[in-house]
Amino acid sequence: MEFLNNHKKLFTAAFLFFLLLTVCVAIMPAINNQQRNAPLPGYTPLSDDARKGKSLFVANGCVACHTQQVRNVDMDRPWGRRPSVAADYAGMTRMDFWRNTATLMGTGRTGPDLTDVGNRQPSLEWNLVHLFNPRIVVEASIMPAYPWLFQFKKKPTEADVVVNVPEAYLKGGEGKIVATDEALQLVAYLQSLKQVALPDGRPTPEFLYAREAAKKEGTASEAMDGALLYATHCQSCHQTNGEGLPGAFPSLKGSSVVGGDNLELYVDIIMNGYDARPEYGAMPGIGTMMELTADEVAAIINHERTSWGNAAQEVTPEEIKEIMDFLAMGANK
Repeated sequence: MEFLNNHKKLFTAAFLFFLLLTVCVAIMPAINNQQRNAPLPGYTPLSDDARKGKSLFVANGCVACHTQQVRNVDMDRPWGRRPSVAADYAGMTRMDFWRNTATLMGTGRTGPDLTDVGNRQPSLEWNLVHLFNPRIVVEASIMPAYPWLFQFKKKPTEADVVVNVPEAYLKGGEGKIVATDEALQLVAYLQSLKQVALPDGRPTPEFLYAREAAKKEGTASEAMDGALLYATHCQSCHQTNGEGLPGAFPSLKGSSVVGGDNLELYVDIIMNGYDARPEYGAMPGIGTMMELTADEVAAIINHERTSWGNAAQEVTPEEIKEIMDFLAMGANK
């Protein structure tokens, strides 16, 4: 009873017991995890700009709406090629001595998951326009704008990164919107978010609770929804009306590429991208990054060739597959 009546002994014992539990339950398992788990072979550590961008990502509240975890359920399939595994986060370190936030997995997903956004949307131009005002590129977006990450300059210098926005956003002034260092650092972080492929021989986790079998190569082209594929992979830049964004993303409406006979060029742009600077921003190789099949590419092309007043002849998956095989052979030489 003397022990229970002595507050010094009682609180000392409670503190030591709590310390022992902390070491056994939290610290030792964490050290064990660090020793057992290692980053995947293709993991790339954050650059200095990307690390600063991560701090901006946290400071501007992006973590409140965006997760960075692809769960192993079929509804998460759009966010990555596979469900996330522990090794995806093994290379992440503390932001500094006082702040941990090594992983930003999140729990609420008001906006899209960003686990693989560096592959889904790698365009510098698109990301800058989207940060300046999301409604410019995604009309129904509920994401807030971040205009304080940009400056208005009447005469930008050659070193400035100009953001091409519609004239309505220039407030009638003669000048350009220029990205600050903070905007470029935040985009550098977003572009660094890429899902790394698992090592050869390691089984890929499967998505659970699939609603329907995924469409594979060989599916009839009629079953492919070209409008949906366009909305998923192309619409954010070229817009719902196919008119793009002047100075940033070219129009597909009345395009000589879309309506022309040079299918090899058309497919090459979709699969491997195209750099039309300085007239437009560089287009990434969406088809290759998203592993689009010949059926899917054909469906996208047919949608573009028959929409917005375009009236070009439709193509077949067989034609597109032949071109894709030819392009793949050239890339492997």
